Amino acid sequence: MEQIKKMGIGFGVMVLRDGKVLLGQRHIDPAKADSELHGEGTWTMPGGKLHFGESFEEGARREVLEETGVVIKADDLEVISLTNDIVPDAHFVTIGMILKEYRGEAQVMEPDEITQWEWFPLDQLPSPLFPPSQKILDNFKEGKLYKN
Repeated sequence: MEQIKKMGIGFGVMVLRDGKVLLGQRHIDPAKADSELHGEGTWTMPGGKLHFGESFEEGARREVLEETGVVIKADDLEVISLTNDIVPDAHFVTIGMILKEYRGEAQVMEPDEITQWEWFPLDQLPSPLFPPSQKILDNFKEGKLYKN
C-alpha cells in the first residue's frame, strides 16, 4: 500500500523582544506535538497551517493568539522567509513572518501541544530546534528571503 503524502502551507512567527525570540517546546509525544513535519520535543516559533481563504497575516494572527494568548494586528506582521520543508511523508511551504508589535505576555494556551514558552537570545538558541523554525531564524540572520 502506498504511503499517503501531505502537501500544505504553514507559517512560523518570529516574535522578538529586546533581542530575544519567543520559542515554545513541543510535547515529546508525537501524537500531541501535532505536526505533519514531526518535531516532537523541539523548540518552535508560534505558527501553524494556513486555512483555506486566509491571508498569511490572518492565519498568523489566529495561530499566535490560539497558542500564546498574544494579540496582534495584521499590519504588525511582515514576511521575512520562504522555505521548503520536506520529510518522507509531508511537504510544506513555510512562510516566516516577523512580529513588530503585540499586546500581552505569552502563556501556554495549548498545553497538550506546547509545554512551555521561553525567550532566548538570538545567539543562544535552545536545541533541538524545529527545522522550519531553524530555517526562518537562519534566513533572518543571513538577511535572505529564500534559501534552499
